[in-house]
Amino acid sequence: EPRPRFFSFNSHLGACETCSGLGRVERCDPDLLIADPEKPLLQGALLPPWDVDLAKPHFGFRHELDALAAALAIDLDEPWRDLRPAARRAILHGYHKPLAVEIVRESRNRRREYSFETQWEGLCGRFEQKYGSAEEGGWWRRRLRPIMTEGECPSCGGTRLNPLARAFTVAGQTLDQICRMTVGAAREFFRDLRLDGARAAVAREVVVEIQNRLDVLHGVGLSYLELGRRSATLSGGEAQRIRLATQLGNRLVGVIYVLDEPTIGLHARDTARLVATLKGLRDLGNTILVVEHDLDVIRAADHLIDVGPGAGQRGGTVVAAGTVAAVRDDPASLTGAYLAGRRSVPPPARRRPLGAAAVAVKGARLHNLKSIDAAIPERALTCVTGVSGSGKSTLVLDVLEPAVRARLAHAERQGPRGAEPFDALELAPGIEHLAVVDQSPLGPTPASNPATYTGVFDLVREAFAALPEARMKGFSKSWFSFNQPGGRCEACEGKGLVQVEMHFLSDVYVPCEACGGRRFSRETLAVTYGGKSIADVLDLEVEQALHFFANRRRIRDVLALLADIGLGYLRLGQSATTLSGGEAQRIKLAAELAGPRRGATLYFLDEPTTGLHPDDVARLSEVLAKLVDAGHTVVVIEHNPDLIKLADYVIDLGPEGGEEGGCIVARGRPEEVAREARSATGARLARELRREDCSALAEGSA
Repeated sequence: EPRPRFFSFNSHLGACETCSGLGRVERCDPDLLIADPEKPLLQGALLPPWDVDLAKPHFGFRHELDALAAALAIDLDEPWRDLRPAARRAILHGYHKPLAVEIVRESRNRRREYSFETQWEGLCGRFEQKYGSAEEGGWWRRRLRPIMTEGECPSCGGTRLNPLARAFTVAGQTLDQICRMTVGAAREFFRDLRLDGARAAVAREVVVEIQNRLDVLHGVGLSYLELGRRSATLSGGEAQRIRLATQLGNRLVGVIYVLDEPTIGLHARDTARLVATLKGLRDLGNTILVVEHDLDVIRAADHLIDVGPGAGQRGGTVVAAGTVAAVRDDPASLTGAYLAGRRSVPPPARRRPLGAAAVAVKGARLHNLKSIDAAIPERALTCVTGVSGSGKSTLVLDVLEPAVRARLAHAERQGPRGAEPFDALELAPGIEHLAVVDQSPLGPTPASNPATYTGVFDLVREAFAALPEARMKGFSKSWFSFNQPGGRCEACEGKGLVQVEMHFLSDVYVPCEACGGRRFSRETLAVTYGGKSIADVLDLEVEQALHFFANRRRIRDVLALLADIGLGYLRLGQSATTLSGGEAQRIKLAAELAGPRRGATLYFLDEPTTGLHPDDVARLSEVLAKLVDAGHTVVVIEHNPDLIKLADYVIDLGPEGGEEGGCIVARGRPEEVAREARSATGARLARELRREDCSALAEGSA
């Protein structure tokens, strides 16, 4: 009798027994195990340490391997590459007939002979068995990990379900087949589903609920995602929109929904769908509160609250409130100025000339990429665009980034031989470094902060250590560090917080009583620079610190970069764990600019405009322009049309997401992409460029 849990991979009733419902298992990879096919199996063909272990006469597998060689007439002294395919297959993956194993052991005056029959499971099978039964972190696990790769479960084919759960069908489709459908395909399937009699009566309400949830997923721009897609492979924006769809699909009434930048990772084309979904939720009788920078969403609002006028200490005031028209016409509102067109991010008067390619790839074919050829111009700003799921991140971060890094390291790409997801890749000889500026946290602990990451804290500590009072007391630069013993508070080890263990509850952190959360000892805090202790300096915002250290050029230059990139409101000692992904990315960008001068660098940035007001986008564009003007190459994965229209070169992927994407729809100058009828990015660019006086721009591009 089928029950709901019978079809769940989270229940033992429905989960695949081999992978426990995960759909993935760790398998021994023959391409990793065979390190040098030019050598014999027992004389160096295997990856260390197995090249030595397997050659030992008393190693656990050796006797069975000798019996296999005798049964199949395999010469183990012959190079691995020269062995018959059937012999290599039997050694690695097993032999179906029993083998007669004979073991002779001699000691002093005794000779013992053993004989038995056994089944040879192959080296891969034996290693997988050892790995699966070994204790996590144990000896076998540590030695086997280098030859193991995660792959699709052979029993369930990645479906996570057991054979019985996969045996039931609806309209000829099993559950795992439906889960392999995209949201768009599933909408069509359930829309066209026709059931008769009792089946129709039983399924009517369930099908309606399924259709409602699929409609919501489509409405938030996720039609290209497979229903069974693993959550670990989703981008941050996709994960947020799925959480949004979960709430919207419930279709509750009388609820206040608060959304924090739901357009993150969303193409401008899909913003209209999101707005329509939110309005539908409003019309049901709910209140929708959205924190947003996207002007299309702002224009669709019934009521606006514009907070400012600046950030940090300069913000916190309601500058304007009311209808879109009221805020647009309010001269005090910076957002209103952009809504009205009084301020904008104009395209450059003249674009940079395009030269040779910094990096060029042919036949890129990972995930949904359709064997595309792409070239990134050297010393230019290139935007890789396209609708959500079109393959932008795959091309830049999954294909180009590891391949370029390997080329710069003069090493072969890690992984099985022949597994490069492209036919050829060329890197310009002038490119000396690669920098990926993503939105990952600055550090795993609260000890990391903007001051430490950018290196400005080292300069501040040098200034404190140079004070006469510090020199008289023998306080060196390290004395003013909260990460090293000496001047820090030892009660909290410089953390400023003390962890309190709670029985049956999560641990809590409270300010350290010894230092009051200031991280340093009393002796250290007694040393002041300009009337402020080292803890007072860490509490300063970037803008405040910029004025405070106006006469310290090296400190001022780093702080000015943070201010120019729109982070003047951050405190120098603000914990990295409290920073958004966009803030972390911009801090990394400032650290790159503040770092030591180095050769031509290839920069990869993943949606750096996330969380930015249009005025901050203008600041960011100036920073990126500085990088390019300094001789570097900048590649940006981006949806924001304000930044795309500033690019020297655009590569637009699509035309849709998922399997319907992965092709280059348009490439060239923004004006050229704007003329491509198939490009969703081009349609939006055309609107943006029409707002500007493009006559001089077209002349400059020519």
